[in-house]
Amino acid sequence: MPVMGVPEQIEDEEHEQRLERVAAVDVAKASGKVCTRVPDESKPGKRVTLVWDVPATTHAICELAAHLVAHRIERVVLESTSDYWRPFFYLFEASGLTVWLVNANDVKQAPGRPKTDKLDAVWLAKLNERGMLRPSFVPPAEIRRLRDYTRLRSDLTRDRTRHKQRLEKLLEDALIKLSTVATDIFGKSGRDMIEALIAGNRDPEQLAQLARGRMRVKHAALVQALNGRFDDHHADLARILLDQVDGLDTQIRQLTATIDELITAMPTTTGTTTGTGTTTGTGTGTGHPGTLSTVARLDEIPGIAEHSAQVIIAELGLDMTQFPTAAHLVSWAKLSPRTIQSGPRTRGGKTGKGNPYLKSALSEAATAAAKTDTFLGERYRRLVKRRGKLKALIAVARSILVIIWHLLADPTARFHDLGPDYHTTRINTDRKIRNLIHQLETLGHTVTLQPTT
Repeated sequence: MPVMGVPEQIEDEEHEQRLERVAAVDVAKASGKVCTRVPDESKPGKRVTLVWDVPATTHAICELAAHLVAHRIERVVLESTSDYWRPFFYLFEASGLTVWLVNANDVKQAPGRPKTDKLDAVWLAKLNERGMLRPSFVPPAEIRRLRDYTRLRSDLTRDRTRHKQRLEKLLEDALIKLSTVATDIFGKSGRDMIEALIAGNRDPEQLAQLARGRMRVKHAALVQALNGRFDDHHADLARILLDQVDGLDTQIRQLTATIDELITAMPTTTGTTTGTGTTTGTGTGTGHPGTLSTVARLDEIPGIAEHSAQVIIAELGLDMTQFPTAAHLVSWAKLSPRTIQSGPRTRGGKTGKGNPYLKSALSEAATAAAKTDTFLGERYRRLVKRRGKLKALIAVARSILVIIWHLLADPTARFHDLGPDYHTTRINTDRKIRNLIHQLETLGHTVTLQPTT
C-alpha cells in the first residue's frame, strides 16, 4: 500500500528563469546603489559582484545604461521606491535594456541580515539572478502619458469636491440651510442665490425669487432656509471658494479635452492575445465602419460611463498580454482574496490595496450597476443578503473587471447582458423543492406535493 502521494509537477513561470548577467539598482532620491553580477572569466563557476553609486541625474543614468549595455546585462531590476524609480526605468527602457520594476514587499531582506544600501543592492541582484522576482506592470509610454492626465483629472475632481464641501460648511456657519432644500447648491438656482449673497443681498424673499424650474415650488422652504446671518466675512470666504471651484472646473474641462484627443490619436490596432491564445487587434479607434471604439464598447457595461472607461484604459492599457487570463487581471487589481492554506484548512485572506485609481473607477461602476435591472444588479441583490454591502460591491466590481478583460482581449467582442432572471431561469428545480420541503418539515409540518395540471 503506497503511503507517499502522487508527485505533481509545477511548471516554472517565464519570469523564473535563471540569468547569467544581471544588475540591480537600489533607488533613492538623489542617487542609486548599482550592483552587477556577471561570470568570472578567469575562474569558471565563480561570480563577480560589483557595487557602486550613481547620481540620479539624466546624464549619469544614461552613462550607466550604456555601461550595462556594453557588459551585456540581460536584465535590470529596480525596487519600487516612491517615484524615484521613474528616471532609471524610463532611461534604461529607452536604451534597450530589459528592465523590471518589482514590488518592495517581494525583495525584503532576510531576517537577521544587516540593512545597508550596498547589501540591499546585492540582495536584489541575487534575487534577479535566480529568477525569484516578479515584474510589476508598467504600461507603454502612450498609456503612461494618458494615465498622467486621467489621474490629475481625478485628483482635481476630488479637490473640487473638497472646496464645495467647505463652502457648504461656510453656509451652515452663516445659518444658511440651502442644502436642506436644494439637491445641488451649485446648480443654477443655488449658484445664483450664493452669488446674490456675496453681492450683499441678504433678503430671503428676494433670494428665493432667484429659484428656477422645479425649485420655484419650494419658495416657502427657501425663504426659511435663506434666513440666516450671512455677513461680509462670509462673503469674502465664499468668493474665494467659488473662484477655486470655477478654476478647477476650467482645468478639468481642459484635461478632459486633452484626454479625448489622446485616446482618439491612439493606434487603431494593437496586438493582444485572447483567452484562446490567438493574437488579435484592439484599440480605441474604429477599425472599419460599424465597429465601435473601445471606449464605446466599455460604455455598454452597466455602471461604466465614458469618464470611467477612459480611466480604465489609462490604468490597464490596451494590451492584455500582460494578463494572460481574467483571473490574472483580477488578482493584480486586488479584487480577489488571497488563498491561505495550512494543512487541510483553506481560508481567504485580505484582498490588498491594489491600484487606487482603478479601484475607485470600478467601485463607482459597481455602485451604479447595483441599482440597475441587469445581471450585475441582480448579482448585487443576491449577494448583499448574506455577504453585506461592501463585499457584494467588491464582487460586482470583480465581475465588471472580468467583462473588461474579455472586451479588451478581443476587439470583436461586445457586451451582452445576461438579464436579471439569469439565475432564476437556470435554477435546479428538484434541489429547490427538496430545500423548501426540508424547511417546512423542520418547522413541524408534513408536506405532500400535488402537481398542478
